Amino acid sequence: MNNQAYIFIGRSASGKGTQVNKMIDFLKQKGESDFFHLEAGNSFRDFISGDGYSEKIAREISEKGELQPEFLSVWAWGNEMVTKFKGNKFIFIDGTPRRVIEAKILESALDFYGLDNINVIYIKTSRQCSIDRMKERKRDDDVKEESIQERMNWFEKEVSEVIDYYRSHKNHNFIEIDGEQSIEKVHQDIINVLDF
Repeated sequence: MNNQAYIFIGRSASGKGTQVNKMIDFLKQKGESDFFHLEAGNSFRDFISGDGYSEKIAREISEKGELQPEFLSVWAWGNEMVTKFKGNKFIFIDGTPRRVIEAKILESALDFYGLDNINVIYIKTSRQCSIDRMKERKRDDDVKEESIQERMNWFEKEVSEVIDYYRSHKNHNFIEIDGEQSIEKVHQDIINVLDF
């Protein structure tokens, strides 16, 4: 079987990272072990915790709940991919892309690595569901109401265009899953659609 890429996309707190981990566990039970998980959000949070000049500016943007500039987002996940991806059989991507231009740059990266079996899994949740979940998980970047609303706004403005782009992409397998179900039901729906 060729190497496979899975891009998980959805609102903040839609459960992308949780579902990636569930899928990795599922594949491990089937005897697979060759995974690369690109967690754009985590790597970016690590970056902005630094005390450099760039980190300070990016941290201020993050605290407002605004989208980072494209060059910085691409640098963050691109650096992660260049330094850590080893041609693994399964690559899982969550937290990016957030703009169509980033989706196209990600495509160039996947092309570079010879990955053409690409599945895009959109975990669909409502604005209110995501807001409620963000407040429940109480992460540092989820506490300010203004920041939460801003993140919902840029999802509807920017990320929704990425979803439309992937939905009509002739070379990607686009899957839409109801993310407001239980974690287990979302996982099972993903597995069923992917036909493992």
